[in-house]
Amino acid sequence: MKMPVLFVGHGNPMNAIERNAFHLGWAEVARRLPKPKAVLCVSAHWETRGARVTAAVDPETIHDFHGFPQALFDVRYPAPGDPALAARVAALVTSEGVQLDPGRGLDHGAWSVLIAMYAGADVPVVQLSMDTSLPGAHHYALARQLAPLRDQGVLVLGSGNIVHNLRMFDFRNPAPLDWALAADASIRGMISGRRHDALAAFPDRPEARLAVPTPEHYLPLLYAVALQQDDEKAGFFNVAVPGSISMTSVLIGAGGEA
Repeated sequence: MKMPVLFVGHGNPMNAIERNAFHLGWAEVARRLPKPKAVLCVSAHWETRGARVTAAVDPETIHDFHGFPQALFDVRYPAPGDPALAARVAALVTSEGVQLDPGRGLDHGAWSVLIAMYAGADVPVVQLSMDTSLPGAHHYALARQLAPLRDQGVLVLGSGNIVHNLRMFDFRNPAPLDWALAADASIRGMISGRRHDALAAFPDRPEARLAVPTPEHYLPLLYAVALQQDDEKAGFFNVAVPGSISMTSVLIGAGGEA
């Protein structure tokens, strides 16, 4: 059975431990999907020169943030790694050499979402890094090579935010900003219309100046849409824009329904 593909807007790390609408949305979509044999996560929070893939047997929980309550730093997500899957990912990507990284753990772009989706930490997790110095078309083409994983029970999960501008976020007033709402709607329109070339080019377009001031949170979306097949729809869940950040999440396959 072909596994669906997900992109999730992960937002504030506190979503990992707060039973808010976003956390519950991730949990609900996991209940509706076939349970995967493993997860391959592409997170906004692992940027490298060239591509790397985690190959640890027992990856650590990385707390790659500061200024949050101790309860968040106390979280551990002890999902096993999958070195065999890491090797498979490296073998599938023939356009470049993907390095195995046995020392890298799971960053919050992965575990803050997976702790809601698979609370028992019983699904092996592997992460693939991004070289964000390269354009969207590069990431789209790399992701296309991962398509066979869907037939092997692997859930490919992109984790970022399609609109992400922390400089303009007002923690005292999370009301959505007009330009962020417009960007979120525009990107959802491109996804619904299967305008993959436009999605890949978006970070370099003038209208992305506010929505995507840096590409790392946007690029994981391309790893999801690149795996969409001709007969598959894309659906949305957790559609919300707190301030200058979009939490919109995308499900591809499974009828496109979230």
